[in-house]
Amino acid sequence: MLVSAVLASAAQPRPSQPVCAPAPGKAERWDGACLRALYSSPSTRWPAPEVEPGVAWKELAPLPSPVDPPDNPSTPAKVALGRRLFFDPILSKSRQLACASCHDPDLGWADGRRVSFGHDRQPGRRNAPSIATSAYVAPLFWDGRATTLEQQALHPIADPIEMGFTTQGAVRRLRRDASYRHAFNAVFAQPRIDAAQLGQAIAAFERSLSPRSSRFDRFLRGNARALDDAQLRGLHLFRTQAGCMNCHSGAALTDNGFHNLGLHFHGRARQDLGRYEFTGDPADSGRFRTPSLRGVAATAPYMHNGMIPTLSGVLVFYNVGGARPRAPASPPADAAPFPAPDPLLRPRGLSRQDLQDIEAFLQTL
Repeated sequence: MLVSAVLASAAQPRPSQPVCAPAPGKAERWDGACLRALYSSPSTRWPAPEVEPGVAWKELAPLPSPVDPPDNPSTPAKVALGRRLFFDPILSKSRQLACASCHDPDLGWADGRRVSFGHDRQPGRRNAPSIATSAYVAPLFWDGRATTLEQQALHPIADPIEMGFTTQGAVRRLRRDASYRHAFNAVFAQPRIDAAQLGQAIAAFERSLSPRSSRFDRFLRGNARALDDAQLRGLHLFRTQAGCMNCHSGAALTDNGFHNLGLHFHGRARQDLGRYEFTGDPADSGRFRTPSLRGVAATAPYMHNGMIPTLSGVLVFYNVGGARPRAPASPPADAAPFPAPDPLLRPRGLSRQDLQDIEAFLQTL
């Protein structure tokens, strides 16, 4: 599935619109009537956002229906099988962990922990991202090492720190289970369960988890009162002074790209160089995938290492321009490349009220 084909098309030139300014004598308060008039039309007619030169943004929009890849069409029976597998600890070596151990529906399909734990209670290196928008993001994982959901579904099973098993070991267990043999045969009409079928079933379930319509979706569909004044100011700041749409745009509010926020801890005990560890490309050092903001208020803590516990903390982090660690003056000869600062990160000069309004908007997603 090409996600770029699913999400909103590239922005088109917009008609001129009135410019809203803070209300007289209230430097931190945008004129509510003007903003509501500005955003009362469909999002395709909103003024273009403020983004850095060269950024290929997409307009905010309701999520479309998920699109199945041609080689894995969804059926109710396949989704039901994938759901059963997702919640079944049979896929882990210890029979104590399931996919749902790190992706709990009651926790926004994440796990609420700074980093996840896995086989033998081993702590992982990274925060478990929500899978609620799996159908709309690619590649997968913080480092992008899986290009499809079908590939992604099998990785945790074989990861020694996560489920600590092997894909073939999981397949052999399923083959020994008569109820699973019957369920797989009903879905795939093949005599023997294999790893490809296992990945396809779990992926079909994950692809079915498209988030429910949110307050913001209702606003996008024409309910002008779905956002209150603070949330509307937050939307405007998100699109303008805050610069959020440099990376968070389109229906899923992600550019599906990779960025260095300065949280790589290069040369220190907590070093994690992200995509570089998968590609080996020096340009990828310290870069991590941009997560979707859909349902973001329910998936604390934040960042690839879960080091920021609150949404307000994330906004403060971006407002000051992210982290800016210094490169070592004399790195060891075998040191990994020091991550280059992302040019999209810079101080934004937002007030406390501005940040509160943006957080109010993010709560609507």
